[in-house]
Amino acid sequence: MSIFRQLTEKPWLTPQEAILEPPLGGSVALPKAKLGLWVFLAVVSVLFLLLIAAYAGRMANESWRPGPALGLLWFNTLALFCCSLAMQWATSCARQGRVDDAGTGLLAGGALAVVFLSGQFVAWMQLSSMGIFGMTIPAFAFFYLITGLHALHLAGGLVAWCITADKLWRGYDLEAVRPNIELCTIYWHFMFVVWLVLFGLLFSGNNLVAVLAMCGLK
Repeated sequence: MSIFRQLTEKPWLTPQEAILEPPLGGSVALPKAKLGLWVFLAVVSVLFLLLIAAYAGRMANESWRPGPALGLLWFNTLALFCCSLAMQWATSCARQGRVDDAGTGLLAGGALAVVFLSGQFVAWMQLSSMGIFGMTIPAFAFFYLITGLHALHLAGGLVAWCITADKLWRGYDLEAVRPNIELCTIYWHFMFVVWLVLFGLLFSGNNLVAVLAMCGLK
């Protein structure tokens, strides 16, 4: 081994450069967890884009009747926005080594996500109270599909959040938990941006139909 080490040494490098140089045959790679998350988010983005295209296409139909604009969705949007802010604060605190503040931000982010999901459930109950008449309107079916799919993905994120929170409460080293907090924060930001797009689409009403007509697409 000593002979092999001597053959592979590069005497022209300074000690500092030798330390910074990657091992023989090695490469600098992205963290697998973060890379996997971005791939997953790309797939989810395509799924929601297809759903949005189907919704927009159905709105261009002359028989389209928009569903009621539920005021509760504004509160739910605010809750998800605050959730995203709390997660970002948790990440910032984790990078600064502030364990208690990171835990507080993480807890607030999870609690606000539950508030958002609870608000969505109440909105579903409000629509279901309209009975069979509401179910005959395509806009209602799309509302259930769009909001339900988004809520399902957010609930899946809560599973990762629970694992991260459990590690933090059990006294894991903050540097070991920080990557998990950052991944949760990225996911929360993504779900908030997706919801903004969906929220605007659901509240667009007949405005989109008018735009399509002006463009000659209707």
